[in-house]
Amino acid sequence: MRRRVWVTLGAVVLGGGGVTAYAVAGPAPHGGGAALQDKRPVKVYDVALKGDAVGRKELPRKDTAQFSLLGVSWTGATQQLDGTAQVRTHSLETGEWSAWRDLELDTDPLEKPEQGARGASEPLYVGPSDGVQVQVAHEDGTTAALPKGLEVNLVDPGVVTDAEAKRPAITAEPAAFVVESGTPTAGTATTSATTTPAPVDTATSAPATPADTATPTPTATVPTAPPSTAPKPPITSRAGWGADESKVEDPPEYNADVKAVFVHHTDGANDYSCADSASIVRGIYAYHVDVEGWNDIGYNFLVDKCGTVFEGRKGGTDLPVLGAHTYGWNRESVGIAVLGNYVSTTGSNAALTSIARVAAWRLGQYGADPAGTVQLTAGATQKNYFGTSFTAGTKYTFNRISAHRDGFNTQCPGTSLYGQLSTVRTWAAGPVAGLKTTTVDGASLSGTTYYTKGAVTLHWSATTPASLISQYELLVDGKVAATATGSATSAAATLAVGSHTVAVRAVHQSGKVTTTAALNFVAETTAPTFTTTPKISLRTGTVNTTSVPVTLGWKATDDKALREVKLLAPGTATFGPTTTSSNRTVASGTATTWSMRAYDWAGNYRNSSAAYTPVIQQETSAVKSGSWTSRSSSSYLGGKSYSSGSKGAALTWTFTGRSASWVVSRASSSGQAYVYVDGVKVSTVDLKSSTTAYRQAIWTKTWSSSASHKVKIVVVGTSGRPTVTTDGLVYIK
Repeated sequence: MRRRVWVTLGAVVLGGGGVTAYAVAGPAPHGGGAALQDKRPVKVYDVALKGDAVGRKELPRKDTAQFSLLGVSWTGATQQLDGTAQVRTHSLETGEWSAWRDLELDTDPLEKPEQGARGASEPLYVGPSDGVQVQVAHEDGTTAALPKGLEVNLVDPGVVTDAEAKRPAITAEPAAFVVESGTPTAGTATTSATTTPAPVDTATSAPATPADTATPTPTATVPTAPPSTAPKPPITSRAGWGADESKVEDPPEYNADVKAVFVHHTDGANDYSCADSASIVRGIYAYHVDVEGWNDIGYNFLVDKCGTVFEGRKGGTDLPVLGAHTYGWNRESVGIAVLGNYVSTTGSNAALTSIARVAAWRLGQYGADPAGTVQLTAGATQKNYFGTSFTAGTKYTFNRISAHRDGFNTQCPGTSLYGQLSTVRTWAAGPVAGLKTTTVDGASLSGTTYYTKGAVTLHWSATTPASLISQYELLVDGKVAATATGSATSAAATLAVGSHTVAVRAVHQSGKVTTTAALNFVAETTAPTFTTTPKISLRTGTVNTTSVPVTLGWKATDDKALREVKLLAPGTATFGPTTTSSNRTVASGTATTWSMRAYDWAGNYRNSSAAYTPVIQQETSAVKSGSWTSRSSSSYLGGKSYSSGSKGAALTWTFTGRSASWVVSRASSSGQAYVYVDGVKVSTVDLKSSTTAYRQAIWTKTWSSSASHKVKIVVVGTSGRPTVTTDGLVYIK
């Protein structure tokens, strides 16, 4: 049995006849002042549980020295505690007592325990605390005897590094020390305190914690680490987390290989700071060694919720060190424990990623597919959590990445984390999952084809974590045009003029590849053309000197695909590729430039513009024949108009332009008129309207080009409503 250093605690009688032990912080051993050391060694305090009732032991609420992790242990490493163990703790940070929390009692036994090794619950991380209350009882309330030597074990992980010295030490060494060996008497608390030595190189040494007896038998011969098909992830060494190597007394044992990985959780709070993860690992280490009597920590690796991987059992992270983590299956496997409790809380992506990376690396050393299955030989006769029976010496099929509960009757690693192991297997084995192209820069999509001038950037996403991806490749016509790291989410390439396919290929660290569906691209640099330059034509509607109704017309084409045409001046508007006209208004008497730009889908464009002036010719500028009467009103263009009811009365305007409109006033009594263009009758226009309307462009005519024209209107003399009132002529020059 390893040596322990004990501290005697005081005792106080509680109401009701119960007796409780308490630990009181005394001055630092060096004495002389209140200054507290920022750095302190790991300590374990053992407090016996008492109680007169058969089938129940407890420790009433009490003050203690500082601790962060605890568990319950008892005499006899192979003895099981058939019942419940619950604890409450007093937080140093909040000053409050926690709710009652259950300790995990379905822990793996040791097949060949060392002399003095103890049975124990799983350790529970509770954070910095200075008080505890414990109760242990049979779950069904029976009065059967509980295991002997029940005690609560409090672990202070100490402070090892400057980074951990976030707060001053709350307590110093307990006051009285006696060096002994053996088992403490009832009503006594013990402590094991060892100062952490300077960091040492732990690459080639390992402990030999008792474990199961499945064949082949482990050897003490240090094997050669085989290369892996997957890269080694970053790992915090034992020196890095502050392992006290003097605790490890025996040399390591090695398995022949690694056939499987078993995933665990360590239990305890999930709200720990990742800056405290190293101290949690030290606490588990001290619990396994100083409380349970093991030679070393049981897990080969530990992972915190931030994804930091810690070296566990000593002997070489890349060697098949025999661990003590999964009863009956340690001979052919590696154990990875996640810090925290994952019964109802899912593991973080960072933690899952690190499990996948460690599993892929260790299994890759022996050519094993992390997503595959394997036959393992049972080292013990037992049942697992699901009721499956195993017989020692018989082979059974397991996933290469399995859970503690798959091999032993325990909830570990928690239902939530257990449900995430399929994701871990996929991430570890590859290929990259969830790969898809998200967006494309430098190109525009029309239908199923992207158009570009040449330079494009593809963006993508994947569900496999970046640290498990070797690289991404941008494929142009099936050939690698650009490469990017596994953490990249985009890559660029310049396409030659012509048609291409572009895809993204992800290379998993296993070498397996995943490729997105190819996208179709056309690279082109030819700008669109205006087959019809912008032109305006007069249209019907209400005419003002500041607002003459016109129609803007144009036509643009592209050798590949026209995207849109934009009006840049005198206003702004955007039109689709098939639109060739738009109704607008423009002021008269002033030259207006109409500017337009045609775009293709690649982004090439061409401008076109032309200037036009709408001109209003008043009725007084016309050549009259017949009888016409002048009328005055602010409703008329220029304040005046001509009116005639005489059959054959005529007005003739002469102009040079490419479009014309006749402007009139309309009413229910208005009659009809003939319209002649260049001496040819082209229309009969009826001015009748149910409502009175002024300045109405009622007839329009447009020519393909500008020329000299004559427009003549003649009063028809319609029976009962012969009157025609004209307000002038508008033309475009």
